[in-house]
Amino acid sequence: MSKKELKTNACRILDKEKINYQLNTYDCKQFIDGCHIADALGQSYEQSFKTLVCQGKSKNYFVFAIPVDKELDLKKSAKAVGEKSVELIAVKDINKVTGYIRGGCTPLGMKKLYTTVIEKSALGQEKIIISGGRLGLQIIIAPQDLAKVTDATFDELI
Repeated sequence: MSKKELKTNACRILDKEKINYQLNTYDCKQFIDGCHIADALGQSYEQSFKTLVCQGKSKNYFVFAIPVDKELDLKKSAKAVGEKSVELIAVKDINKVTGYIRGGCTPLGMKKLYTTVIEKSALGQEKIIISGGRLGLQIIIAPQDLAKVTDATFDELI
């Protein structure tokens, strides 16, 4: 696979913004949860982040990035985005809302720039690992750089 084939919307955005990142590829034909991927690749759960999309009472969508082994606290997440409550969107709606498929969803390059919040524990990491925008592709990036390019904030989400 050529370097050009690896470029996703997420990568193109990072390149355009001159953000420093690394790509990591692995063999993956179907969705595998983040913990299994981290285990297979010898990556720490604290560094490996999953992207979750919620909808608030306002009907607005929100993006949350949390460590792969943690569960999103919906009350804390709602508070972080100023909503009364938020609920995870259905798996069948991921592509419609984000433009990505399950397992390839990343805060970068979604159909719209949704309000994004990164779990504050990311600030304790020099680099975090997020999906690269398709199965089998990861982006390794400084949490502050991810926040900069997605206009994200950091808050307690777990």
